[in-house]
Amino acid sequence: MEDAGYWIEPNVLAEPECDEIIAALSGLLRSRAGARHLMSNPTVAALANSDRLLRIVRCVLGREAVPFRATLFEKSATANWLVVWHQDTVLPLESRFVDSEWGPWSLKDGVHYAHAPTWALLRVLALRVHLDASTSENGPLRVIPGSHALGVLTDEQVFLIAKREQPIECTVPRGGVLVMRPLLIHSSSKAQAEEPRRVLHIEYADRLDLSPSIRLAVA
Repeated sequence: MEDAGYWIEPNVLAEPECDEIIAALSGLLRSRAGARHLMSNPTVAALANSDRLLRIVRCVLGREAVPFRATLFEKSATANWLVVWHQDTVLPLESRFVDSEWGPWSLKDGVHYAHAPTWALLRVLALRVHLDASTSENGPLRVIPGSHALGVLTDEQVFLIAKREQPIECTVPRGGVLVMRPLLIHSSSKAQAEEPRRVLHIEYADRLDLSPSIRLAVA
């Protein structure tokens, strides 16, 4: 379902592997939504560079595809939130530069971030590794199929498209992976169940150097 901008790979990780990853991440400092900049975590880095995940990514991005960012999203009865319809357009970069296609800029935990142009985001693919099952009751991702092909949109354009089109609810079994393009319009509702929904969101690019002067940061 690459033309749709997403697809689901079930049974990528076994349940004991999910338990091991959860245990390895248990001591992390968390925000309300989870934890970011996890590529420095040995367990996360090993998973991101594993043959199982690289096989999925490289069939789209090519043989040189590499992970560059990992984020843990964790919904629970005590940490529950709504995510409005949006695209993922911000990338971490090794250094700040002046280019009218990039920005606005921000600095998070010492890492430079900028809103990226369409051409750069088309070279990125995200794998959402489900450490818990994603069900209709715990705030699963909802997507607008094919919307990634529209390029970078304004917030108003995103809202109008989401209002007009029929969304798909992406329920994923534990150990499954949701593969998605960052420009795919997506959202999630608040969880209705008390069980946690932990997702490790790992992003890959076809290479770290997007141009001779623009390099992604590993975060």
